[in-house]
Amino acid sequence: MKKLIAIALGATLALGGAVPAAAQPGVAGMWINPHGTVAVRTGACGGKLCGWIVWAAQEARNDAKDSGVDPLVGVQLLSDYEAQQDGSWSGTVYVPDMGRHFSSTITQQGPNALRVKGCLIGGFICKSQVWQRIEKLPNA
Repeated sequence: MKKLIAIALGATLALGGAVPAAAQPGVAGMWINPHGTVAVRTGACGGKLCGWIVWAAQEARNDAKDSGVDPLVGVQLLSDYEAQQDGSWSGTVYVPDMGRHFSSTITQQGPNALRVKGCLIGGFICKSQVWQRIEKLPNA
């Protein structure tokens, strides 16, 4: 479970429409998890913020495949994030290894860092990671 959450939370997100002004250029862009195994592109989708896996290391692809998610690249990892008054975003993160969705928040920690937090059981068990902005995909 920990590995699955790490993979899911470690992804970088993909662009999909017009992001609200508050999301640009802040949380919109391409991000990589702290393990360097998943990249996600974030952007607008239906007036909210979403993110899609745009690159994954072989290890992450294998773990996802073992859980029935193949291919991993292209999977929508972040869904329906809405801007909050405190500047954070609240939505849902998908954990491919578990095949489940969990409540989540994204908080920008400067122009090149996002703290992505996912919670189980009504917010009692949470895990967070700091993703770094990237300009290009690894090995690209």
